[in-house]
Amino acid sequence: MGYDYALVHVKYTIPLAGLLTFISYPLFTRLDVVRTLFIVTIAFTATIPWDSYLIRTGIWTYPPNAVLGPTLYDIPIEELFFFVIQTYITAQLYIILNKPVLHAQYLNSPATLPQWIKTAKPLGQLALFSSVVLGAWLIAKEGEGTYLGLILVWACSFALLTWTITAQFILALPLACTALPILLPTIYLWVVDEMALGRGTWAIESGTKLELKLFGSLEIEEATFFLVTNMLIVFGVAAFDKAVAVCDAFPDKFDKPADALSMSLLRARVFPSSQYDMERILGIRQAVTRLARKSRSFHLASSVFPGRLRIDLTLLYSYCRLADDLVDDAETPDEAASWISKLDRHLSLLYKDPDATSAPLAAKYAADNFPESALSALDLLPSSLIPREPLAELLKGFEMDLSFSKDTFPITDPEDLELYAARVASTVGQACLELVFRHCQHNLPDYMQAYLRNTARQMGLALQFVNIARDIAVDAKIGRVYLPTSWLKEEGLTPKDVLANPNSEGAGNVRRRILAKAFDHYGEARDSMKWIPSEARGPMVVAVESYMEIGRVLMRNGGAAADGSGRATVPKSRRIWVAWSTLMTA
Repeated sequence: MGYDYALVHVKYTIPLAGLLTFISYPLFTRLDVVRTLFIVTIAFTATIPWDSYLIRTGIWTYPPNAVLGPTLYDIPIEELFFFVIQTYITAQLYIILNKPVLHAQYLNSPATLPQWIKTAKPLGQLALFSSVVLGAWLIAKEGEGTYLGLILVWACSFALLTWTITAQFILALPLACTALPILLPTIYLWVVDEMALGRGTWAIESGTKLELKLFGSLEIEEATFFLVTNMLIVFGVAAFDKAVAVCDAFPDKFDKPADALSMSLLRARVFPSSQYDMERILGIRQAVTRLARKSRSFHLASSVFPGRLRIDLTLLYSYCRLADDLVDDAETPDEAASWISKLDRHLSLLYKDPDATSAPLAAKYAADNFPESALSALDLLPSSLIPREPLAELLKGFEMDLSFSKDTFPITDPEDLELYAARVASTVGQACLELVFRHCQHNLPDYMQAYLRNTARQMGLALQFVNIARDIAVDAKIGRVYLPTSWLKEEGLTPKDVLANPNSEGAGNVRRRILAKAFDHYGEARDSMKWIPSEARGPMVVAVESYMEIGRVLMRNGGAAADGSGRATVPKSRRIWVAWSTLMTA
C-alpha cells in the first residue's frame, strides 16, 4: 500500500479540476451538468475493459507501494479516478471555451458545406482508419509496438465513429473551441505523466513499448494516449453539442428546447443535415456577426443565455440594429423617413394576422423594398413571441432622430430626453423581457409580469442614458446633441457649442447629470431583477451590469479608453470580470 498515485491527483489533477470548476461555476447550467455526465460516463465505461486488459496481460503495472490497494477488474482505484478526472478537466475546458459561441451558426447542410470541410472529413477518416490498421498490425506483430497498437485500435476506432457523424460540425467550429481543449490538457498531463513515470508511480512493461521518449521520461505511447483520449473527449462533447444546436435552431421541427432534456434532443442527434433550414442558419450567422460588431457588451452577455432564448434575443437585436442602421446610414432625411415608413409597413403586415399567416406577405414586401442584406433580419424577427407595440415605438424614436438639423435640436428638456430613451431603449428592454417570459418556465402572475415590464423600461432608460453620456463626441460628428438644451443653457452652452467642442467642461458637467439620472433609474430597477425567471436572471443581470460598467468608468474618469472611433469603451478583460463576478452573485 502506498500513496504515490493518490498524491498525483492531490497535487496535480484535483487542483486543476477545482480551478476549472471555480471558473465555470457561474456559467454552469443544467445542460452543462448533463453534458459532463454524458461524456464522463461514456469515457469511464469505454476505458475500463481496455485498461483492465492492459493490467491483466502485464503491459501496464503499478508497484504495490504506489497505490492504495482497492481495485475494480484489477484497475487501481486511483486509475479509475483518473478516467473521471481527465475527462472532467477536458470537458470543463471545452465548455468554458465554447460559452461565447452560438453553435447553431456552425450547422451546415450538404449544399452549403465549404469545400475545405468536404475535403477534410474524408482525410480525417482515412487518417483514423489508417491508425486503426497500424495499431492492428502492431498488435499482430507483438513485441515492442504492442502497447501503442492497443492505444491506436481502441481510441481511433471510437474517434473514427465520432468523426464520421460529427466532423462537419467539429471542423466548422473555431479552432479555439476544439484544438485548445485538446492540446492544453494534453500538454499538462504530459508533464504530470513524465514526473510520475520518472518516480516509478506506474510503468510500461519492457518489450511492449518502443522505448521512444517525447521528452524526459515520457514514453511516446503515453504521449499518444493523452492526445487521442483528449481528442475523443472533445469529439464526444462536440457530438452532444451538435444535437443541442440542431434542437435549438429549429423550433418548428422540435417542440422542446435542448435544455428541456426531452426526446427532442435524441431526435436532433439523428436529424438529417439535408433537412436543415439553411436560410434560418445563414440568418443566425448574420445576426451574430451584427451583434459582435455593434454591441460588444450584449454580445458578451448573450453567451450565458439558454439556447433558444439566446437565438431569439440575437435575432431581435439584429432586427433593431438593422433598423437603426438603415435610418442612420441614409444619405438624406427623406431617405431615412422612407426607411422608417417601410419598416412600419413591414410590421403592419407581419402583425396583421395573429395566426402569423401574414408572414409570407411581410416577407414578400421585404424582398421588394429592402436590400438583400436586410432580409434575414426582417424575416427572422421572432414576431410570434413579441407584441408589436415595442417595435412600433422604436420606430417613433427613429423619427425623433430625424428631427435633428443644423438649427433644430429636439431634446430641449429632461422630459424629451426620457421620451427619446423610452422609445429607443425601453422598448428593446421590454421586447427582451417578453422573450424571457415566453422561453422560460415561470409562475409569475400577470401583475408581476406587468411590474417587471415596468422594470425593463426603467432599466432601458438607464442604459440609454449611459449610451448618450458615452457617445457625446460620436453623436456630435453626425450633427446630433442628445444633451437637454435646458441643461446646456445652465452651463452657458448651446447645442451648437457642443457640436464645436463636445469635450468642453460644460458638456462634461451635463454628462455627469445624465449619468446621475442613469444610476437613479438603475437603482430603482436593479433589485426588481431578482424576480426575473431564474434561467434568464443571471444573463439579464450580466447584460445590464456589463453596460452600466461603462457608466461607472465614465463617472470615475469623466471618460474611458476609446476604440479609435471616439466611442468610449471598457477593456474586454474588465467586461469578462464584471460578467463572471455578476453571475457569481446573481
